[in-house]
Amino acid sequence: VQLQASGGGLVQPGGSLTLSCAVSGGELNYNAIGWFRQAPGKEREGVSCISRDGRKIMYEGSVKGRCTISRDNAKTTVSLQINSLKPEDTTVYYCAARLAGVLPTPNSYSYWGQGTLVTVSS
Repeated sequence: VQLQASGGGLVQPGGSLTLSCAVSGGELNYNAIGWFRQAPGKEREGVSCISRDGRKIMYEGSVKGRCTISRDNAKTTVSLQINSLKPEDTTVYYCAARLAGVLPTPNSYSYWGQGTLVTVSS
Protein backbone atom coordinates (compact mmCIF):
# COMPACT_ATOMS: atom_id res chain seq x y z
CA VAL A 1 0.00 0.00 0.00
CA GLN A 2 1.36 3.41 -0.96
CA LEU A 3 0.06 6.65 0.47
CA GLN A 4 0.59 10.19 -0.77
CA ALA A 5 -0.37 13.10 1.46
CA SER A 6 -0.95 16.52 -0.05
CA GLY A 7 -2.75 19.79 0.56
CA GLY A 8 -0.50 21.38 3.12
CA GLY A 9 0.59 24.97 2.90
CA LEU A 10 0.46 28.36 4.54
CA VAL A 11 -2.83 29.47 6.04
CA GLN A 12 -3.79 32.34 8.28
CA PRO A 13 -5.02 31.73 11.82
CA GLY A 14 -8.73 31.02 11.78
CA GLY A 15 -8.58 29.66 8.27
CA SER A 16 -9.29 26.18 6.95
CA LEU A 17 -7.34 23.61 5.03
CA THR A 18 -8.17 20.29 3.44
CA LEU A 19 -5.51 17.59 3.35
CA SER A 20 -5.77 14.64 0.99
CA CYS A 21 -4.34 11.16 1.22
CA ALA A 22 -4.20 9.18 -2.02
CA VAL A 23 -4.07 5.42 -1.50
CA SER A 24 -2.74 3.07 -4.16
CA GLY A 25 -1.10 -0.27 -4.75
CA GLY A 26 -3.28 -2.36 -2.52
CA GLU A 27 -6.57 -0.63 -2.00
CA LEU A 28 -8.14 -3.90 -0.87
CA ASN A 29 -5.52 -4.66 1.76
CA TYR A 30 -6.24 -2.16 4.49
CA ASN A 31 -9.11 -1.47 6.84
CA ALA A 32 -8.36 1.94 8.28
CA ILE A 33 -6.69 5.19 7.28
CA GLY A 34 -5.42 7.58 9.91
CA TRP A 35 -4.10 11.12 9.98
CA PHE A 36 -1.32 11.99 12.39
CA ARG A 37 0.93 14.92 13.05
CA GLN A 38 4.34 15.37 14.55
CA ALA A 39 5.93 18.59 15.68
CA PRO A 40 9.73 18.81 16.03
CA GLY A 41 10.90 17.18 19.24
CA LYS A 42 7.49 15.74 20.02
CA GLU A 43 5.90 12.36 19.61
CA ARG A 44 3.64 11.66 16.69
CA GLU A 45 0.02 12.10 17.71
CA GLY A 46 -3.25 10.92 16.26
CA VAL A 47 -5.59 13.40 14.61
CA SER A 48 -8.32 11.30 13.04
CA CYS A 49 -8.97 7.91 11.49
CA ILE A 50 -11.66 6.33 9.38
CA SER A 51 -12.63 2.75 8.59
CA ARG A 52 -12.61 1.36 5.10
CA ASP A 53 -16.37 1.51 4.83
CA GLY A 54 -16.46 4.97 6.37
CA ARG A 55 -18.80 3.92 9.14
CA LYS A 56 -16.38 4.29 12.02
CA ILE A 57 -14.58 7.56 12.62
CA MET A 58 -12.42 8.75 15.48
CA TYR A 59 -11.02 12.16 16.33
CA GLU A 60 -8.22 12.81 18.78
CA GLY A 61 -6.28 15.56 20.40
CA SER A 62 -6.58 19.28 20.14
CA VAL A 63 -8.11 19.28 16.65
CA LYS A 64 -11.12 17.35 17.88
CA GLY A 65 -14.20 19.40 17.11
CA ARG A 66 -12.39 21.36 14.42
CA CYS A 67 -11.84 18.72 11.78
CA THR A 68 -13.78 16.37 9.54
CA ILE A 69 -12.45 13.21 7.92
CA SER A 70 -14.06 11.70 4.85
CA ARG A 71 -13.35 9.31 2.02
CA ASP A 72 -14.45 9.03 -1.58
CA ASN A 73 -16.64 6.21 -2.84
CA ALA A 74 -13.78 4.61 -4.71
CA LYS A 75 -11.93 4.34 -1.39
CA THR A 76 -8.78 5.75 -2.94
CA THR A 77 -8.69 9.17 -1.25
CA VAL A 78 -9.18 10.17 2.36
CA SER A 79 -9.56 13.86 3.12
CA LEU A 80 -9.11 15.75 6.35
CA GLN A 81 -10.58 19.23 6.65
CA ILE A 82 -9.30 21.30 9.55
CA ASN A 83 -11.11 24.48 10.51
CA SER A 84 -10.29 27.35 12.84
CA LEU A 85 -6.59 26.69 12.42
CA LYS A 86 -4.26 27.90 15.13
CA PRO A 87 -0.53 28.59 15.07
CA GLU A 88 -0.03 25.54 17.29
CA ASP A 89 -1.45 23.38 14.47
CA THR A 90 1.71 24.10 12.51
CA THR A 91 3.49 20.83 11.87
CA VAL A 92 3.86 17.98 9.40
CA TYR A 93 0.73 15.89 8.85
CA TYR A 94 0.98 12.24 7.80
CA CYS A 95 -1.54 9.70 6.61
CA ALA A 96 -1.15 6.01 7.30
CA ALA A 97 -2.94 2.72 6.74
CA ARG A 98 -3.43 -0.32 8.89
CA LEU A 99 -4.83 -3.75 8.14
CA ALA A 100 -7.11 -3.93 11.18
CA GLY A 101 -9.80 -1.54 12.39
CA VAL A 102 -9.59 2.10 13.37
CA LEU A 103 -7.24 3.11 16.16
CA PRO A 104 -5.73 6.50 16.91
CA THR A 105 -2.33 5.13 17.92
CA PRO A 106 0.47 5.73 15.41
CA ASN A 107 2.42 2.60 16.30
CA SER A 108 -0.43 0.40 15.13
CA TYR A 109 -0.18 1.61 11.52
CA SER A 110 2.00 -0.27 9.04
CA TYR A 111 2.04 1.95 5.95
CA TRP A 112 2.95 5.63 5.94
CA GLY A 113 2.96 8.48 3.48
CA GLN A 114 5.68 11.11 3.33
CA GLY A 115 3.85 13.92 5.14
CA THR A 116 2.65 17.38 4.18
CA LEU A 117 3.59 20.56 6.02
CA VAL A 118 0.88 22.83 7.39
CA THR A 119 1.96 26.30 8.51
CA VAL A 120 -0.49 28.53 10.33
CA SER A 121 0.77 32.07 10.45
CA SER A 122 -0.31 35.61 9.73
